Amino acid sequence: MPAIQPRKPLDVETIVEAARVPGRLVVVAENHSVIGGLGEAVGSVLLRNGVTPAFRHIGLPDAFLDAGALPTLHDRYGISTSAMVNRVRDWLK
Repeated sequence: MPAIQPRKPLDVETIVEAARVPGRLVVVAENHSVIGGLGEAVGSVLLRNGVTPAFRHIGLPDAFLDAGALPTLHDRYGISTSAMVNRVRDWLK
């Protein structure tokens, strides 16, 4: 699936075309809340177009979060590069 820059309007045609590939895992990763971001927008596009790939969304929980250095927080909340790679590998098994 192509990398999508968070902008409006979304490239619905590209998202739908890429997600229709049989066996495709669609992963949206964000470095902010999962609420109201790109992941929800992509999920909505897929639903509206009747496309049902395996879909996973990585981002920060909808909660009050600790303060701290970004690398520490990324590790704590599972959005560091290594944490995301491990999650995607698990999903692909």
